[in-house]
Amino acid sequence: MSALEWFAHKSLGGGIYWIQERFYESGNRANIWLVRGSQRDVVIDTGLGLRSLPDYLQAAGLLGPAAGAEAEAEAGGGGRRPLLAVATHVHFDHAGGLHQFEEVAVHSAEAGALLRGDNYEAVTWLSDSEVVRPPRPGWRARHFRVPPVRPTRILQEGDVISLGDRQLTVMHMPGHSRGSICLHDKDRKILFSGDVVYDGSMIDWLPYSRISDYVATCQRLIELVDRGLVEKVLPGHFNTFGAERLYRLASNYISQAGVCHRVSTCAMRSIASIALRITNSRAASS
Repeated sequence: MSALEWFAHKSLGGGIYWIQERFYESGNRANIWLVRGSQRDVVIDTGLGLRSLPDYLQAAGLLGPAAGAEAEAEAGGGGRRPLLAVATHVHFDHAGGLHQFEEVAVHSAEAGALLRGDNYEAVTWLSDSEVVRPPRPGWRARHFRVPPVRPTRILQEGDVISLGDRQLTVMHMPGHSRGSICLHDKDRKILFSGDVVYDGSMIDWLPYSRISDYVATCQRLIELVDRGLVEKVLPGHFNTFGAERLYRLASNYISQAGVCHRVSTCAMRSIASIALRITNSRAASS
């Protein structure tokens, strides 16, 4: 199966493209965002990595020319703008394709896990039934791993990723995972939220989740809305939404994060931790 078959995309306008893996049919299927700038393009999250995302971007004509490439092309040259892959966090459904890119950025809290190829921290959990068209004959989900990747850029709170005509500010928003980030386009009031928040249940029971961090993160999200800094959210899963929905999702989490929620989360984390260790142990030995 070619990369062109595996992925599909939709333009949202303003140099933003929404990309998905067509044959990964699961609630874990992540949104992949391509943001084009005048000097650099950025891919936010990379999916499973079962087919080449860079090949798809090139074949689909989604990558812009480098500065001056049009003139150079007439003289037989040319080229592409630099392309940076940014992981909102290292979970398998977002970071599986990072190894396909020359430039990779991740928050410092999860850089070590990415470098080690730590499939426990990547919560690698994939079944054959979710991949309805295997990428190659004989492929099995139990062999899937997030390959080790050496980040070329380590991100911290407040860092700015410059695309030339647009700037993306890194916001460290732990809770779902310890290195989760959002990318904020302040000028356009767009928030690329990863799994920090999406229009569904916010997951805080994974091995490196932390409820107290998540509450603080949700308070920051509410503040962004109150200050009029976000009008559109482009999340890591499901559909886009606006400021009002963002406010409701964040405030609902805070109001529900009481004692009962913490007890149930602790139980879920224990179950998930055991299951992940068994899954990754079997994958390593197969």
